Amino acid sequence: MIASYQDLLAIEQAPLPNTDLSSTYALLQRSASRFANSPALSFFLTVDQHPQPHRWSYAELLADVTRTANLFRRLGVQRGDVVAVILPNLPETHFAMWGASTAGIAFAVNNQLESAQMAQLLQAAKTRWVVTVEAALDADMNQRTLQACADLPELQGVLQVTGERYLTPVAPRDPAAIGKLPVLNFEQALSGENGDSLDFKPPAADDIATYFCTGGTTGLPKIALHSQRNQIAISSQLDAIIGDVVLRHGRTVLTALPLFHVNALLATGLAVFAAGGHVLLATPAGYRSPGLIPRFWEVVATHRISSYSGVPTIYAGLLQVPIGDWDTSSLTVAICGAAPMPAELIRRFEQHSGQRILEGYGLTESTSVSSVNPAAGQSRVGSVGIRLPWQDMRAMILDESGQWLRDAEVDEPGALCLSGANVFAGYLDASHNKGAWFETQDGTRWFNTGDLGRCDADGFFWLTGRKKELIIRGGHNIDPRSIEDVLAAHPAVAMCAAVGRPDTHAGELPVAYVQLRQGYQATRDELLEFAAQHIAERAAVPKDLILLDALPLTAVGKTFKPALIMREIEQTVRREAEVLGAELESVEVAQLDKRGVVAQYRCRAAGAELAERLGSYHFVSEAL
Repeated sequence: MIASYQDLLAIEQAPLPNTDLSSTYALLQRSASRFANSPALSFFLTVDQHPQPHRWSYAELLADVTRTANLFRRLGVQRGDVVAVILPNLPETHFAMWGASTAGIAFAVNNQLESAQMAQLLQAAKTRWVVTVEAALDADMNQRTLQACADLPELQGVLQVTGERYLTPVAPRDPAAIGKLPVLNFEQALSGENGDSLDFKPPAADDIATYFCTGGTTGLPKIALHSQRNQIAISSQLDAIIGDVVLRHGRTVLTALPLFHVNALLATGLAVFAAGGHVLLATPAGYRSPGLIPRFWEVVATHRISSYSGVPTIYAGLLQVPIGDWDTSSLTVAICGAAPMPAELIRRFEQHSGQRILEGYGLTESTSVSSVNPAAGQSRVGSVGIRLPWQDMRAMILDESGQWLRDAEVDEPGALCLSGANVFAGYLDASHNKGAWFETQDGTRWFNTGDLGRCDADGFFWLTGRKKELIIRGGHNIDPRSIEDVLAAHPAVAMCAAVGRPDTHAGELPVAYVQLRQGYQATRDELLEFAAQHIAERAAVPKDLILLDALPLTAVGKTFKPALIMREIEQTVRREAEVLGAELESVEVAQLDKRGVVAQYRCRAAGAELAERLGSYHFVSEAL
């Protein structure tokens, strides 16, 4: 059990577990042999149906994954062929992901994408088969996916999950046609397959298992490649640092984040299966399902849930739901790692629920997690915890070309860099790997995360900034270029920059700053309407647009976004003071070495109330 960095170092004296296994399929096989009749996976279609979920034992889960893998191989999927999984949170999503990664490569695709961008991703991955929902389960997702599949040269067919075992009887319908491509009923196709054993040789540890898209919504997001070894490793690493409290046999972990994301599929999926725990899937829409948040504590009590992962917006929503008489004593810890969580929100939630929140840090490129506050030890609020065992994570000082100069000193900020068995194999597009990797003098290969942080004397990491300019809205990564490229196409726009505005509910909201071309005119509302019409993803549409005579520039003429970010933080402090009727004497926002961006202010009255309100934001504030 890891309670401190010293415990982690002691555990690392032994080798990384499960290195004898060659694939995620072998991991599932081992759990099925140990826990054959124990519950592995449960699912309820609607919140009203949660008391009687559909259940799979470990033996049944392995059989369905085996059938799915054999189905894909019968359909011609070979080791390097890609099967795109475009599904909501369903048991079939697990079957399809682990079956496809056994027969070939599984590609987890964001099911909320518009069809044009979805088609770009499917074509870039040279997708051979697509698994999606039939219209009875989700007509909009079905339509967008079929439109995306309409003109893909490599595509051989589509499998549709009907959800017939979950839905009340409906009249049978003919599969929608996509030209000459076959559109098959997934459940019917699966029913005739062998579930006892694979009909082919399983993959090797270095074979690519899955594709995941990294954050970003413009053009084509980077596609990260995970090997079988990566996914086996992350399961073992998570078990070592949080397994005793979260993952083990007899514990139930709720999955309500989307299964196209690495955290949901791996940290609250595969890692639980590897440890013999029980995964409860909460509706196809997860946390977005009507009624789940209002009845959350009822679901926890009914299913004796021990843990779940969420983003700050989820915890803020749960704060508004009384626990009442529901018995939530089964809860151990909750995980937050997709976005910075304000210290005040953590304090309030822990006081409200009696449940600890473990903040962590991860990214697609680390196969979901890189660091976390230890479940068995004391959390340090504001820290993203200690690194995972058997993965090195350091703050490093790099030169302008991204090459190693030296390791950062204790508490000295630097680029956060990773090396270990869970670090991904690279990006699908070779050009995306340029500048992402470097070697130290001892020949070790490192990945530069693009984030900035420091490590204290006790091994706890603290984020101090992001080199990447992503806007994180409710745990969802938004590439500002997806906003900027659209606005730049407007004839009146000379320059534009998108940044995140602090928000107590979402963490950040996208806002745009615009400089107009000389001699042209355009109003704020006109530009916002233009953005709403042309931005591919709804979450990226700016919530506000500010017209400036001139955007701040660096010495070489590039837009200086830190100035705009600091402006947004300053305006947030002033708005909150105005709400309280508090008179501010001064506000200054600055980047401080060890603390990141800090808002320092002087207030004549209502200082305590202002401090409490500002504590609900992700930036650091300090009364002088």
